Amino acid sequence: MASVTKETKETTVEQGVYVVPDFTIKELLSIIPSHCFKRSALKSSSYILWDLTVIAAVYKTASYADAYVTSGNIDFPHPLLLPAARVAIWALYGFWAGLFATGLWVIAHECGHQAFSESKTINNTVGWILHSGLGVPYHSWRITHGKHHASTSHLTQDQVFVPKTRSELGLPAFNENGEDKHGSRVSDQVKKELVEALGDSPIGATIGFATYLLVGWQMYLIRNASGQKYKGVTNHFNPNAAMFAPHQFNQIILSDIGIFLWLAAIVASIQYWGFSTWFIVYGVPYIWVHHWLVCITFLQHTDPILPHYRASQHNFVRGALCTLDRNLLGDLGSIMGWIGAHATHGISETHILHHVSSKIPHYNAWEASDALRKKLQDCGHEVDGNPVGWAEMYRVFKACRFIEDTGDVVFSKNAQGLAAMRPVFNEYHASDSGIDVNEK
Repeated sequence: MASVTKETKETTVEQGVYVVPDFTIKELLSIIPSHCFKRSALKSSSYILWDLTVIAAVYKTASYADAYVTSGNIDFPHPLLLPAARVAIWALYGFWAGLFATGLWVIAHECGHQAFSESKTINNTVGWILHSGLGVPYHSWRITHGKHHASTSHLTQDQVFVPKTRSELGLPAFNENGEDKHGSRVSDQVKKELVEALGDSPIGATIGFATYLLVGWQMYLIRNASGQKYKGVTNHFNPNAAMFAPHQFNQIILSDIGIFLWLAAIVASIQYWGFSTWFIVYGVPYIWVHHWLVCITFLQHTDPILPHYRASQHNFVRGALCTLDRNLLGDLGSIMGWIGAHATHGISETHILHHVSSKIPHYNAWEASDALRKKLQDCGHEVDGNPVGWAEMYRVFKACRFIEDTGDVVFSKNAQGLAAMRPVFNEYHASDSGIDVNEK
């Protein structure tokens, strides 16, 4: 909670304490039941069939409802109510089809982690088909996503949602007399300068996160928006891009072929059925899929209580634990929360476990996650975030505007220069963070 001191003309905030974890990967994996690591192509395939069945059922229901309201069975009191009813029917179809198609996206993502089956050939074939059908360059994204898992929250190696530093945003230089490096206090003058430079209006934050949700995914693929900084222009379609190694050239070409076939299918569909039909049946669910993709992944790794590391303090486990388990649609009530988790195969709800061991298939992740969460909670490590939704996107977007250029463990600051957390290290672990190692 922030407080303003009139005498010193500064704002201070009571920060939480983040104990930098020192678990080993062996320690965390050992508490997961061994059968959770088993992968089954048949069982994984059944979830593809289920997702497709639900999408087909939603389409048939919408088609029946549309035919019913347009056949004169309902006497609408105003002529505008008929088109409004049709829009509502197909809007609902788009939402539900998009939600369960996000489940297909998640299964393709599991293929990239080799969690779909014991066979690498089956995994990559199924993943390529599913992701290509959703406009995703399978191998290209699989490669950069693998780097994300290897270096989660590493400021110079992570591949996505890399926070901007003070200097990168062109903000006023750090003023040691007017603010605290860890963001616990800031003078009125410094706060004014930062707000003027960054902006802090509700409408600005709304437009900012809405842009993320609508075009963030496409911009990431096309121009590496919000990704790791590379020299020159880079993207997920150029086999010579800096993010890829020379031996991955053919895999990028194969991914591009999948995208070419996807685009060709879109053109053929529009020519055969017309743009409006294509947009209603495929385009709107596609928008929802990648809306959910950005919403889920942004909130998995962005929050004022999550740190980022510079090289000297990063390791795999620390990066893996820089995420939160959240309930998709949980802000709309328990029933919608259950549907959100079911439709997307728990990708939000078991995400910490997924970063600790990404080869565990989603149907085993629930049990494995329960064991891991108990271990982490017993050690005082935060595992739960607020539910995934627009309200949380708005809150986090406003709370996480920049990080400092210095510091080995840093937390996001808001537009006023205040941070919610500060890092401390276990007593037996040496620290050069500027905070005493035994500080509680």
